[in-house]
Amino acid sequence: MEKKTIDHLLRSTWQAIARMYNEEASKYNSTMATGFALLSIDPKKGTPSTTLGPKMGMEATSLSRTLKTLEEKKLIIRKPNPDDGRSVLIYLTERGRVNRDASKVAVLKFNQAIKDEIGYKELENFYDTIEKINNLISNKEIFNF
Repeated sequence: MEKKTIDHLLRSTWQAIARMYNEEASKYNSTMATGFALLSIDPKKGTPSTTLGPKMGMEATSLSRTLKTLEEKKLIIRKPNPDDGRSVLIYLTERGRVNRDASKVAVLKFNQAIKDEIGYKELENFYDTIEKINNLISNKEIFNF
């Protein structure tokens, strides 16, 4: 069997995970992106819109579309930030909290299934490896000759 590159394995695995989450989310007339956004919003205090993009690793344009969809589905509401008139706080509606909880259950179920299948030691090795890859990338150590 031909060996695949690390980036190919990461990308194809992430695509499989995304398909799995989107399939599950479709049962609730939702998407993985919606669930991820809901999980990134503090259910009690709300979250400044300016921190959501970096927290989710999304560009402003994609985040704007996602927030617009969440608002149209009445999953969030936007309110002016009382501490900073230039920013907006994003709050979950009651319906948003219900959808957030469903998203949380799905993520925890996936994580538990992986833990049960792989085991503690292999999972710790995986975390260490992913952290090292991220450090190499963030420290720009890949293409610095």
